[in-house]
Amino acid sequence: MNDTNGTQMHLEYPVQGGDFSSAGGASSRIKNVLKRLGIEYETIKRIAIASYESEMNIVAYAATGKLLVDIVPGEISITAVDIGPGIPDIEQALQEGFSTATPLIREMGFGAGLGLPNMKKAADEMVVESTVGIGTTVKMKFRLT
Repeated sequence: MNDTNGTQMHLEYPVQGGDFSSAGGASSRIKNVLKRLGIEYETIKRIAIASYESEMNIVAYAATGKLLVDIVPGEISITAVDIGPGIPDIEQALQEGFSTATPLIREMGFGAGLGLPNMKKAADEMVVESTVGIGTTVKMKFRLT
């Protein structure tokens, strides 16, 4: 199936900062919903990458956050919202390899500076908004073919 056949759906998944044991759970649930809706494999794969990277950024850097999924005919939107330190320089954060990860996060195998760049590559559109000391919102859109 190439589209959601008129389906309009809003899903919300909370993500707890620092909870690496549950990390990936929200993005896995999103992937399962998309499979049940019959979304094509390549689109699911791109959304899974972007939602996982979003979720891991919340877990690694923020106090708390959520992933919001909106499914309408022809498009799926993923919005990652967090309460956290914010991003001082968004353009720098979008550069592959740039990272502010702590040594502990790096020891766990995260923080290589590929999160935002991978999200941007996976999405058809992406906008990052951030306020230092308040948090970050990443809005991504994926067109259905």
